[in-house]
Amino acid sequence: MHAEAFELLQAALAAPFQSVEDFFRLGGWVLKWILLAALFMWTLILERYWYIARVHPQRLAQRLEVWHRRSERRSWFARRIREQLISELKIGLSAPLPLIRVMVPLAPLLGLLGTVTGMLEVFDGMTAAGSSDVRAMAYGVSHAMIATLAGLVVSLIGLFFSVQLSARVRAESERLPDLLLPE
Repeated sequence: MHAEAFELLQAALAAPFQSVEDFFRLGGWVLKWILLAALFMWTLILERYWYIARVHPQRLAQRLEVWHRRSERRSWFARRIREQLISELKIGLSAPLPLIRVMVPLAPLLGLLGTVTGMLEVFDGMTAAGSSDVRAMAYGVSHAMIATLAGLVVSLIGLFFSVQLSARVRAESERLPDLLLPE
């Protein structure tokens, strides 16, 4: 009785991994590259959210303290220091955003690569077999389209978060000069 329950539990826990394994097998070798691109992009996105929530407020407080410790804040030299403090904060906020923006269009291009290589495999198989079996072609085409689907899904999700992060960075960057007023 316990052995059967254990086997059922084991089968139930292994089922999602089997589905993922089937998905990668059907999509071909390009899906591994799409997965790597997605993991890299998600690492950058999560790092940005962490930076904005945890690191940036600390850096902002440090820069504000440096600015408010200054006795005079109106001279040419003080304005250059203020510009430097604002610039450092803006660079810290937006540093990896260009990489995220590059990863967004890269995923569907990798998907397209998977589609092209999959279709080439279908045509090679048809040529080798000397037939144009519609069922085999349909299977091969659906096989090739999985990579495109994966690339598009990764890209759309990345685009959403990229736009959201860019808006947050822009809003925070516009707020910085008001925080470091020359008085």
